[in-house]
Amino acid sequence: MRVWRLCVGQHAAPDGEGARLFGGRWNPPGTAVVYTSATLSLATLEYLVNLDSDLFPENLVAVSTDIPPALDIESVTVGDLPANWREYPGPDVLLVIGATWAAARHAAILSVPSVVIPEERNYLLNPAHPHFSHISWNAPERFRFDSRLRP
Repeated sequence: MRVWRLCVGQHAAPDGEGARLFGGRWNPPGTAVVYTSATLSLATLEYLVNLDSDLFPENLVAVSTDIPPALDIESVTVGDLPANWREYPGPDVLLVIGATWAAARHAAILSVPSVVIPEERNYLLNPAHPHFSHISWNAPERFRFDSRLRP
């Protein structure tokens, strides 16, 4: 299975450091997680909803990774979540779900619904999981937003 992440070039390393430092919807600060999406288009939407409208970086890269079929994927469904799970900021229960998954290290990957498009999936990868090293990363490719998306 191929998944994607969109980031500025200097953050292309799949180490989860940004999420560890600042936290995210599914992880509290202090828990390293690499956020990826099922498609490059979903990764783009996820990036855009978290972008200040006046900041369109020119040095974006798209990074894909190939997850071996043998790796276990834990899954969270919309039915597992509280009614307010799509609010911004997200409810604390999402942080608990992500932190518990990361600490347990039962699966290297957690599949979660996208807040932007709940019918699609994001994949959290745990760099602390013993099988994280089995995930192969492809070279970053330059990425540019269509000029019509700019303010």
